[in-house]
Amino acid sequence: MAERILITGANGQLGTVLADALIEKYGWENVFATDIRIPEINRHAISILDVLDSQKLEEFVFDKQITQIYHLAAILSAKGEQEPLKTWDINMQAWLNVLETSRKLNVRKVFYPSSIAVFGDSAPKNPCTQTAQTEPTTVYGISKVAGENWAQYYHKRYGLDVRSLRYPGVISYQSLPGGGTTDYAVEIYHAAVKGQVFECFLEENTTLPMIYIDDAIRATLELMDAPTEYIKIRTSYNLAGVSFDPSEIYERIKAIYPEFQITFKPDFRQKIAESWPQVMDDSTAKADWNWMPEYDLNKMTSVMIEHLKVMLGKEKSVI
Repeated sequence: MAERILITGANGQLGTVLADALIEKYGWENVFATDIRIPEINRHAISILDVLDSQKLEEFVFDKQITQIYHLAAILSAKGEQEPLKTWDINMQAWLNVLETSRKLNVRKVFYPSSIAVFGDSAPKNPCTQTAQTEPTTVYGISKVAGENWAQYYHKRYGLDVRSLRYPGVISYQSLPGGGTTDYAVEIYHAAVKGQVFECFLEENTTLPMIYIDDAIRATLELMDAPTEYIKIRTSYNLAGVSFDPSEIYERIKAIYPEFQITFKPDFRQKIAESWPQVMDDSTAKADWNWMPEYDLNKMTSVMIEHLKVMLGKEKSVI
């Protein structure tokens, strides 16, 4: 039987690109991208599905004979702090609905995206180890820690094959991010290509772990493709790409755009960022299923700018 894939939250920064990869891998007819709204340009044939409605979710999974679920729907860190209780309700209930539906209908594999936001001040900053204590400072991080533990519970109690990654900040050109603390590292490229002065909401020396979208997607697919016996962590695997601070990414962009300017105006996200790791230790992922990132800051910057120049009409060529 062919794999039948459900993506929730497919409109998001990660879902937009993951849908492309899964369609290429499994075919249009076997990938069902869903969200609570349909985008103006619906190139993934996204359909409406509110995962807070457990009955509708079960009906969808049953009708489409889903064998794998990639559950991406969530409210992110910065946006979540504006409405903490709503964020908890949405992030947790949606995830529990996915787990219960998967258990009842024998879904073969489930993917759960966790985050560096699960760590707080008590975790080591450089590097942050796989087994570091999780004491998050945001409701988003709290929900992700709880989600990791539910994932492990459903695996141990019911044998559900749930797999998870703790993503760093994801950097992509395909869409703007949706309310995270690491968003500046996407927005700064847009400002540079548009010829705008960039106002950064973090201090210039705030180092955070990041990952380029191609590495993030490849890690996701490699994790899900790995033989079951290779998956030793059933909470969530640390994942690393490249770590840098705003001044470093600014200097790299300035080498391409010498006139580019940046100002710093830290807001509430600065405190969140300071509670997070600076460098992620992903040695467990490397040992268990051979993970290895390909993009450093230089390579990522070159690719981001080239793509954005085309997308924003600064060049007429097509990459």
